[in-house]
Amino acid sequence: MTPVLVFDLETIPDVSGMRQMGSIGSELSDADGVAQVVSERLAKGQSDFLPLYLQRIWVIGCAFRDDQGFQVRCLGEGYGTSNADEAHRLRQFFGVIERHTPQLVSWNGTGFDLPVLHHRALIQGVAAAQYWDTGDANRDFRFNNYLNRYHSRHLDLMDVLSSHSSRANAPLDAISQLCGLPGKLGEDGAKVWDACLAGRGEAVAAYCETDVVNTYLLYQRFRLVRGEIQHTDCDAEYRLVHDWITTQLGNEKAPLRGAHWEKFLAAWNL
Repeated sequence: MTPVLVFDLETIPDVSGMRQMGSIGSELSDADGVAQVVSERLAKGQSDFLPLYLQRIWVIGCAFRDDQGFQVRCLGEGYGTSNADEAHRLRQFFGVIERHTPQLVSWNGTGFDLPVLHHRALIQGVAAAQYWDTGDANRDFRFNNYLNRYHSRHLDLMDVLSSHSSRANAPLDAISQLCGLPGKLGEDGAKVWDACLAGRGEAVAAYCETDVVNTYLLYQRFRLVRGEIQHTDCDAEYRLVHDWITTQLGNEKAPLRGAHWEKFLAAWNL
């Protein structure tokens, strides 16, 4: 089978970058500096959401499915916010693509996650030859690569389901619940910066992990409706994920042991 990699980013303001650009003075703390930048943007009639190139990657949540089974993890070691920490996460993410050439799946990856990955890889100088290939190294990538919006090596479920119309976009939480899945649990994505300042990295990682599992399960439902698999196949994938999470909860050494997964299983109408 072709491996599947579902991914989701949680980002924080690139404070060091804004200091380098002169947007935040050395006399201000990180929290006060970001608050000042946001206040200035609002005064100009701009959004309080910073441009994508100023979003530092704090967490990369991944769900990975191959012949060996299913697993979920957040990339990186700990929840550091330095350039080295971000570069390490990027190298791990693109390293999975280099080794496995997976089917990438996201929810709004075209509009957010991939542009952020592109900007941050450029800033951090992280190479990813397989990801950027459009046919020069592998002829097959000329007709199906990760970069072309209408190619299929990366499937942005939100974009495809809305027929590439932003007016028809649907939130992951709502669609998940309408399909009988738990939806988003834990930290709100808009509060990640507050969580970072408060040292709640594990809570953000938990939130990100549930996002990628919701997305993977929706991807199986999508494969069903486009005729790629049968109901029995979809049910088998759902059971695989359910059983794997259950096994993790029963293993004290497992990386996913946590209350968020107990809530996830309790909310799942399987």
